[in-house]
Amino acid sequence: MTTLVRLIVMLGMFVVIPLGVALIDGSGVARVRRVWPVAAAAGAVALWLPRGAVATGCAAVYAAATLALAAQAPRHLARTRSLAPSEIAVLTALATPAVAGLALVAERAGHRLFGFDLDILALTVPHFHFAGFAAALIAGLVCRGSGGRTGRCAALSVPLGTLLVLAGYFVDDWAELAGALVLTAGMWLVGLLTWRDLRAAGPDRTTRALLGCSAVVLVATMLLALSWALGEATGLPHPSLAWMAATHGLGNAVGFALCAILAQRRLRIAPPQRPALAPTFKERLA
Repeated sequence: MTTLVRLIVMLGMFVVIPLGVALIDGSGVARVRRVWPVAAAAGAVALWLPRGAVATGCAAVYAAATLALAAQAPRHLARTRSLAPSEIAVLTALATPAVAGLALVAERAGHRLFGFDLDILALTVPHFHFAGFAAALIAGLVCRGSGGRTGRCAALSVPLGTLLVLAGYFVDDWAELAGALVLTAGMWLVGLLTWRDLRAAGPDRTTRALLGCSAVVLVATMLLALSWALGEATGLPHPSLAWMAATHGLGNAVGFALCAILAQRRLRIAPPQRPALAPTFKERLA
């Protein structure tokens, strides 16, 4: 696991997931969030230790927290009693960090889980922090904020694409390419709605800038994801894993996930917009 990948994972552990979880209602989710810093610290230690028993134990602490978060998905469903597209995306966000947690335990133990190379397991960790948790959560929140058929399509296609990519790990590169196509379409819809609807209605310049950045970055990062998946399936030249981590991975982590979640937090705490008052008689004469 390279230094860059470790830093990207730590951004997900310490910043993106806690801030994102704070956007999901529910007492159980709040309890998991309170203990998350301890689990994230253990997970971060595991990243920097050599593979072995100590690193595996630290990774297991983090994996336990991700499983506790995943356990909130059925509770969230019972509370909302809704399988609307936006809620499906939120349920996906709650569940996917557990994939990252389990991959981290296996990679730190040096165990080829399901026969996957350790390099693939190492990259699965950031993938399901950002393409799993952050992408699904933002898709659900954008669907709530924008609505309409496009919003519902985005909220469904991002979780579907994420699950298809995961299934592609077990099938073949063509199945993974199909998942990448669905995920890219969903992310581009999220970017379109963010730029067209949410950014235009942003309450202040900073929020609009964060929303705009998260939307624009997706154009480039998801093109990179498609080029890599296409190259793996067809044998055509494509970026290396190291190059993908430095471009697609870093761009999605900082440019999309971090900016989008910070913007959603600002939208949540922004004061309600008051309707403009009709001008007085004296003002109309001025």
